[in-house]
Amino acid sequence: MKNIQSVPYNEPVDLRSFNIFKGLTDEEIEMVNQSMSCTLHKRGNTIYHEGSRINGTYLVVEGILKIFKTGFDGKEQIIRFAKPGDLIGFRSVISDELACSTTKVIQETVLCYLPGDVLERLLKTNASFSMGLMKLTCKELGESNKFLTDIAQKTVRERLAEVLLLLMDTFELDQDHTLQISLTREELANMVGTATESVIRLLSEFKSDKLIELNGRKIRLLNIPKLIKIGNVYV
Repeated sequence: MKNIQSVPYNEPVDLRSFNIFKGLTDEEIEMVNQSMSCTLHKRGNTIYHEGSRINGTYLVVEGILKIFKTGFDGKEQIIRFAKPGDLIGFRSVISDELACSTTKVIQETVLCYLPGDVLERLLKTNASFSMGLMKLTCKELGESNKFLTDIAQKTVRERLAEVLLLLMDTFELDQDHTLQISLTREELANMVGTATESVIRLLSEFKSDKLIELNGRKIRLLNIPKLIKIGNVYV
């Protein structure tokens, strides 16, 4: 299927509103502004594929993307989500390796592309930026290690509870305690690492136990302490 085409995004972007760029000098901000290009992407658009060559990094200005790997059977395994302020694709640029995952838009997104040579220049000349990117890399590595441990040691029920709490921490809840991200049952299953049917059954059980409330793709968390206990999550 042909990807949905992106369109240019010409609104001004305040780089210093994003933590990763706060330590840049005025000259560096100007350099980044001159070299980056911004685009608007609809849901379903793939930004880059696993195994492709990435020549730059992307700043998420608006929207949400899912980052996943594809198994031999074609099934997705969602690694994490990218939200406003996140950089994606930078590790492949720094390591000069092919992309190790696929990134797809799940909520209308504005991305700003920064060429690899500009990224490398910032890394060499700005210690604050370099440290920020190092911390981001370590955070992603820690999350990956935790995911591998959970897959090996936790039950599907425990992992689903933990995923709901992770989505709460990542995207927060609205005033009604509803998750501020809308995912299909398949996407939830791809996060948990199980079959869609299993997630549907467990969501129904969680609903019967008055842990959550379901309204289409919207999930309202009714008993967070119980979800923490089920997920064996340390807070």
